[in-house]
Amino acid sequence: MNEFTRHMADVFRAFGAFEVRRMFAGYGLFRDGLMFGLVYDGTLYLKVDGENVANFVRLGLPQFLYARRGKLVGLSFYRAPDSVMDDSGEAAVWARSSWEAALRANAGKRLKGRKRRRDG
Repeated sequence: MNEFTRHMADVFRAFGAFEVRRMFAGYGLFRDGLMFGLVYDGTLYLKVDGENVANFVRLGLPQFLYARRGKLVGLSFYRAPDSVMDDSGEAAVWARSSWEAALRANAGKRLKGRKRRRDG
């Protein structure tokens, strides 16, 4: 792991235990098996959904985009505010919000899977 990624443990110390996993050209930040953060090209992105995305948009933070087959594709991750890197209390608040978004996304996937099994 690179220095930036190791630094994540210090940044999120008030958030609690999580793990960092190497993913393609970056790293995923996981808690209880759910990805709440993404580190790519030295930039931290946090998970969003309909309940917390407005906090990111209000600050003008960009969505994580990548090129696939010549098209830009956006993931449900937005750049973290710069202040997260300097304040572990604030980092914990943002990480918790993103982890809760991951929990909601996971709950939605489980419900869809149950419906398909019952219907199918």
